[in-house]
Amino acid sequence: MTRPGSPDSRRPALMPLDDALSQLLAFAVPLADIDSVSTFEADGRVLAQNLVSALQVPPHDNSSMDGYAVRCLDVAQALQSTQPEAGTLPVSQRIAAGSSGVPLAPMTVARIFTGAPIPLGADAVVMQEDCEVLPGAGGPGSNAVRIKSVPAPGQWIRRAGEDVTQGAVVLSKGERLTPAALGLAASIGMNLLQVARRPRVALFSTGDELVMPGDVAPEQMKPGAIYNSNRFFLRALLQRLGCEVSDLGIVPDRLDATVAALQAAAQHHDLILTSGGVSVGEEDHIKPAVQSLGQLDLWQIAIKPGKPFAYGRVANAHFIGLPGNPVSSFVTFLLLVRPFLLKLQGVTQGAIKSIAVPAHFTWARADKRREFLRVRRNAAGGLDLFANQSSGVLTSAVWGDGLVDNPPGQTIAFGDPVRFIPFSEIMG
Repeated sequence: MTRPGSPDSRRPALMPLDDALSQLLAFAVPLADIDSVSTFEADGRVLAQNLVSALQVPPHDNSSMDGYAVRCLDVAQALQSTQPEAGTLPVSQRIAAGSSGVPLAPMTVARIFTGAPIPLGADAVVMQEDCEVLPGAGGPGSNAVRIKSVPAPGQWIRRAGEDVTQGAVVLSKGERLTPAALGLAASIGMNLLQVARRPRVALFSTGDELVMPGDVAPEQMKPGAIYNSNRFFLRALLQRLGCEVSDLGIVPDRLDATVAALQAAAQHHDLILTSGGVSVGEEDHIKPAVQSLGQLDLWQIAIKPGKPFAYGRVANAHFIGLPGNPVSSFVTFLLLVRPFLLKLQGVTQGAIKSIAVPAHFTWARADKRREFLRVRRNAAGGLDLFANQSSGVLTSAVWGDGLVDNPPGQTIAFGDPVRFIPFSEIMG
């Protein structure tokens, strides 16, 4: 039992991840500003309007194959002939995509191409591979085709409105646009889209031990110095989320420098994001600096890797402080910062989804915290575990293609189904 006044009794209670995320998202009021952008330039942006179709797509019944538009009963009648040319019908017209034909004359077929409108009277299309062309058999200067079997009504016909009906909401406000969504928007005639403004994010690191790659050669690094890796992956993740990023560099471990950086960043940004300095050591100046300018909550979150996390306000800007260990910073960004930024842009469906995949490893070391293990799918359909799960081993996030979301106190036996979160779902 822990005695009152002992070091353990003074530790703040760890906050469950779901509670932390709920509290964080409560602060994320969607940005009010809207941009009007070309549909060509809208990939990854978030819709600020419902897209309602003013037409149906396709606008008319059309052929999904190159071939011949026919009337099924005519083909059946032609096949009943006892003559050698049984199943033969003359070609009465040619219909290409972008043109329109005339009503199909009885006991004839129409040469038709993919996307061309079905002529009135036709009720099926026969692929050209299933027809035998008989040059001149349709009369002087015309062809006929022999069809070997009666097609099913509606065969190889795309019906009008089968993709989009007139008046339908094809894309909803709050959806994040994908390449396919851009094509769908264009298919209903949208050349400009109303989207949420990009969040403006100020990014900086703290720590006198940090060195930028290129500034000092590896062989000239001083004892205790490390290259700043966090800024590189955080900036890339922010840009993938559609943010406008101001990279403010490395802030020295001084209170006055930290205060000045925060003051400058708060003037023109929606969010200030830092990594490192969110502990309570003598050289961790983030806490007093933010508190001197606004307000700050330090959260101890019950996750591994991760745990130290800070949220606050500096003037009108949100502030989020991530832990300094690279894997901790990487994972807490994906689990907390990403949903926060998506909500700022008005995304309505930002929940992280996992799938059940068998573990092809054992995990006997159950932890009190909710763990996020770096894993990779294998050819057998299971998940392999990276050997070193330390929060400082960024190699694990490069080798892996996702995370196992392992509940607190849970061990994993080989073959157990686990909750797998692919990086492909949470890194863009």
